[in-house]
Amino acid sequence: MPLRDAASYPPQEPFSELGAACDARSRELGAGIDGTCFAYGNDPYQEVAVFPAENPDGTVLAFMHGGGWTNGYKEWMAFLAPTLNAHGVTFVSMGYRLAPRVTWPQGIEDAASGLAWIYGNIAGHGGDPDRIFVGGHSAGGHQATWLAVRDDWQSRHGVPGRIVKGALPVSGVYDFTEGNGMPMRPRFLGDNTETDLDASPLHTIAATPPMFLTWGERDFPHLIEQAKKMASALEGAGGAVETLELAGCDHLGASYSCGETGGIWVSRVTDWMRGVA
Repeated sequence: MPLRDAASYPPQEPFSELGAACDARSRELGAGIDGTCFAYGNDPYQEVAVFPAENPDGTVLAFMHGGGWTNGYKEWMAFLAPTLNAHGVTFVSMGYRLAPRVTWPQGIEDAASGLAWIYGNIAGHGGDPDRIFVGGHSAGGHQATWLAVRDDWQSRHGVPGRIVKGALPVSGVYDFTEGNGMPMRPRFLGDNTETDLDASPLHTIAATPPMFLTWGERDFPHLIEQAKKMASALEGAGGAVETLELAGCDHLGASYSCGETGGIWVSRVTDWMRGVA
């Protein structure tokens, strides 16, 4: 199945000004890039889009879009595929259902199901199921980090132990507890504040695969602070962590820079993934 257009999805929340800008720019950057969609559930949002490399080296990067857990499409991330494919990386953009149609933990369970699909099927697209890295921008970065540091979702999704080789969140969110600096409590958490801790990777580290944390120099200040705290917490738990601050980038610019041919993010993370044993 080819990539979808917005009209083929169930409606989502109206875009904010920032969301509308992200939608327009991401689609512009991804125009003409072809991938193949595969369903891991019955909802149109429960799909992955696979972008195979011409000369794959087995490395797989599963990446999730941002959008505040209320907006976005897997097609937003298509623009990352060409430059990653050129480095031999099999790229997969993962969709997940959005709030307020679903609330915690349904969106993250979708992401886990998407990873389980990748583990079971990516060998047929040039990827090595033992070389799966997970990443995402903003809300997607939150979900990627949660999947990487937790050890309690794999058995529910029929995968053999910890399948995440490493994680590459970009401008991610890591803390929903009091004092996190966020201007409001995200709607995807639902009405029960007891979910805030469970959803916070910063406070629920049970596994420490290698991590590569990225943020923009002009990103939202609370996200920069959260990223630095997350890096410190991972190191304190014995994890191997690298960080990258993207010069001149704001929150959306950090995402767009990940698709730049010859850009610093692609250069650093492809070298990093190759170096992860």
